[in-house]
Amino acid sequence: MRYTFGMQSLSGRDRAYAYVRDHVLSSPAATGTFLNEQQLATEIGVSRTPVREALLMLQTEGLVEMVPKRGVYVPAMSGRQIRELMDLRGALERHAATTCLAAGSAPVEAMSCTLARQQELCESDAAGDDGHRFIELDTQFHQALIDAAGSDLLSRTYAGLRARQLRVGQTALLHGGRRTSEVCVEHRLIVDALAARDEQRAHRAIADHLSITLQVLLRA
Repeated sequence: MRYTFGMQSLSGRDRAYAYVRDHVLSSPAATGTFLNEQQLATEIGVSRTPVREALLMLQTEGLVEMVPKRGVYVPAMSGRQIRELMDLRGALERHAATTCLAAGSAPVEAMSCTLARQQELCESDAAGDDGHRFIELDTQFHQALIDAAGSDLLSRTYAGLRARQLRVGQTALLHGGRRTSEVCVEHRLIVDALAARDEQRAHRAIADHLSITLQVLLRA
């Protein structure tokens, strides 16, 4: 089955890049496997050339490795890489919270709406069957906070972490027991702190949320 995008204006390379990043590398199942260029080309509906170009882009980002005579390998994230990811997320999200609270632009409504959809998944027990959907909503929740800071560079930098965030997020759900319900509670604490315009409380809620996720990942 070919993969189709809503934005038909994307080049073949960009279509391949987005597909591999968001729908292949975001899955924990991809870790430790080799990617088949021809299979990807067929799924996306392009030739192998744009797929190869996309894979080279992903290599420069450290998401895949080109192994001579073997192909394109998806390496596991080390404990150090996971810690660095969470440290970076924390710094960016706390900065965004400070900035949007100072500007009076905290995205409480948008984050609450996303949280409500996450809670619906938990209540219907769908989160366990559709971890990808839950983590997509998780990414939207945090991106809304980042975007509210009003910095294009900050938003692009955070969005660039997407593939890694989706992968570690799904891993945390797989190994975190009732992690979906816990995430909803932790997200509510962040929203409530922003609604109260309490910067220190918001920083603490963000730090606690990421710290708990990190500990789950390091145990996985």
